[in-house]
Amino acid sequence: MFNVLIRHADLYDPSHAGLRDILILNGTVAHVAPTIEVGGLPDLEVLDAEGRAVMPGYIDQHVHIIGGGGESGPFSRTPEVPLSEVTRAGVTTVVGVIGTDGTTRHPESLLAKARALETEGISAYILTGSYELPLHTLTGDARRDIILIDKVLGIGELAISDHRSSQPTKDELKRVLTQARLGGMLSGKAGVVQFHLGTGKTGLRTLMEIIEETEIPAKHFIPTHLNRDPALFAEAKDFARLGGWADITSGVRKKEGFSGGIEPAEAIRIWHEEGLPMERLTMSSDGNGCMSVTLPDGSQKQLVAKLYSLHEEICAAVELGVPLETAIRVCTENPARANGLFPKKGCLRPGSDGDLLILDEGLAIDTVLARGRTMVRHGCALVRGTFEE
Repeated sequence: MFNVLIRHADLYDPSHAGLRDILILNGTVAHVAPTIEVGGLPDLEVLDAEGRAVMPGYIDQHVHIIGGGGESGPFSRTPEVPLSEVTRAGVTTVVGVIGTDGTTRHPESLLAKARALETEGISAYILTGSYELPLHTLTGDARRDIILIDKVLGIGELAISDHRSSQPTKDELKRVLTQARLGGMLSGKAGVVQFHLGTGKTGLRTLMEIIEETEIPAKHFIPTHLNRDPALFAEAKDFARLGGWADITSGVRKKEGFSGGIEPAEAIRIWHEEGLPMERLTMSSDGNGCMSVTLPDGSQKQLVAKLYSLHEEICAAVELGVPLETAIRVCTENPARANGLFPKKGCLRPGSDGDLLILDEGLAIDTVLARGRTMVRHGCALVRGTFEE
């Protein structure tokens, strides 16, 4: 296991704690204090942060780890995500989803990839199901998947308000949410349902009606892509006030080919300045997902979402005036709480995993540790996946 002492860290845990030393033993944070003296500990790696910002590793709760896309045909399917693409983005925990293609992509493959990434050095979980109903599961029942399979945190991403969805009815969605809630209760997990939101007519209305009509707690609802449309983002504010989660997508940006949406950093700024419940806002990348766009000449262009957009948008939010300790919560503590992983994930306190980022003076990612192991140093991957060159 990995023993590390980080000295002179300007610690964001994610609250700003000031200069601290951090001791990680066997991959877990053991002690945090202004000064830590350690003697006689074998195989201790000492890193000097030199007063730079140190923060928890990112939790990306929406990554197509076995590939996404395929909407222009089989050639447009993206490959599996390599380890170094994840770690160089500052992500130390992923939640894998299938997405649109639940026919040639399988939950069995998703589970196998999560286990592979875990062996290679990061933490990985999955959601059972895909865009459509009936759900594609591992055991034939989503509740059983959540209860019996350690890596399964919930259900998703289930598409609603989108031309690609299976057009589920309100009653069908209630039953899915009940499966997730009961599975979570009986397994000690979050039991969440992650909903893909398109730009259809219904928006978040159906989910808000379910909250109002049933006893299903709003904490089980994680709608995503909520910054893809101004009207949808406006609904997200009311949804969060009801106690639901509001997940924006860092890859929904004009420079990535998405027009008409709200830039992720701007969404964080608006949320902060309007005094909305900051603890209900999360951001994920939709990493390794792919959307086909038709160009004026009729040809297809494939837009592939990148995990590194998470950190870019956190930095952009800081430039817009959002405090760093506020901005980083949307990718650390908040998704950890949403998925039932806090306080093991999402913070840097005794008992949490040794997942952390050391930033340079310009807030770029310099060093990444996952469970106490140095994965990235000076922006370069030290550890690569099994089949990476």
